[in-house]
Amino acid sequence: MRGRIEALQKRLSAAEGLRSEATDALRDSEHAISESNRSLRELTGKQREIQGRLTDLQQQGRRAGNDIQSQQRMLARQLYQQYVGNQPDAVKLLLNREDPNQIARDLHYLTYLSRLRADLIRGLRSNIKQLDSLAQQTRQQSDELAAVQNEQQAQREKLERDKRARHDVLQKVSRQIDSQRREISTLQRDEQRLARLVEQIGQVIARSRADTLRNERVPDASTDGSAFADLRGKLSLPVRGELKGRFGSPRADGGLSWKGVFIVTQPRQEVRAVAAGRVVFADWLRGFGNLLIIDHGGGYMSLYGNNESLFKQVGQPTRGGETVAAVGNSGGNTDYGLYFEIRHQGKAFDPLSWVNLK
Repeated sequence: MRGRIEALQKRLSAAEGLRSEATDALRDSEHAISESNRSLRELTGKQREIQGRLTDLQQQGRRAGNDIQSQQRMLARQLYQQYVGNQPDAVKLLLNREDPNQIARDLHYLTYLSRLRADLIRGLRSNIKQLDSLAQQTRQQSDELAAVQNEQQAQREKLERDKRARHDVLQKVSRQIDSQRREISTLQRDEQRLARLVEQIGQVIARSRADTLRNERVPDASTDGSAFADLRGKLSLPVRGELKGRFGSPRADGGLSWKGVFIVTQPRQEVRAVAAGRVVFADWLRGFGNLLIIDHGGGYMSLYGNNESLFKQVGQPTRGGETVAAVGNSGGNTDYGLYFEIRHQGKAFDPLSWVNLK
């Protein structure tokens, strides 16, 4: 089960990496989208500008067309009046031999009409040329506007394709990650249930083993004078009774594992020092009740907890087998008994490896 969890976690890490890559790609896509939007905004402004120029050209074209029509009407009216009124030309006036003053006046009038007619014709030609130019510019602007609109459409289509592609990739990877996380969560819950079952079985086995072990020996002064490190396998437990909790086994209250042993015995039974030493702690401590600690030298200490009474004070020496406390259930323990530890350099180890129960 743990192997499956580890494999899934590796796949999850790879999927998360893929999602990170997809997120980076989405970031790049969104940056491109931003640029496309900016380009579209610029194209929209350009479109408005072209549309404005096109509208202006159309207005100029209409004005030029109106001018041409007016000039054509004026020219036609002059030609018609000249034709209907049978107005003489300059050569005919000179050949008629009329009054020279009248001839001069008529020639002046003809000259004025000729200049007016020439001006109308030049204006007409200019307006026609301008109209042609405006028509050409209008076509160019229309073509440019169509190109801008096509570019806008292409940008929009690209924008939508990028959005859909990145969104689909991210959704797919996210669904995969969610699925793997749910599977890992399920497996972890299964593992926790299995661990709790094993722990409960271990507690039952530990209690069963503790019930089968009993200590009948108590310490005496035969070990006095020896270094504590030389007493391995020669010590006796401080009280007689059944071993309910053993080193390393889980505690029945669901707390941490035992760091020593708990010996179930009768209330107020004498607690004896396992070896000679000096008391370095004698007081109440949360979780241990009335606690006594003896220093045996060489970094070795023995601890006696859950006592009803402490008979020694800090600084007092003890001999092996000397009564130092009385059994109780202080510290909140429901059972009467003694909690016992041996430590070296502050580290707890199994005290049963140092005692002889036979």
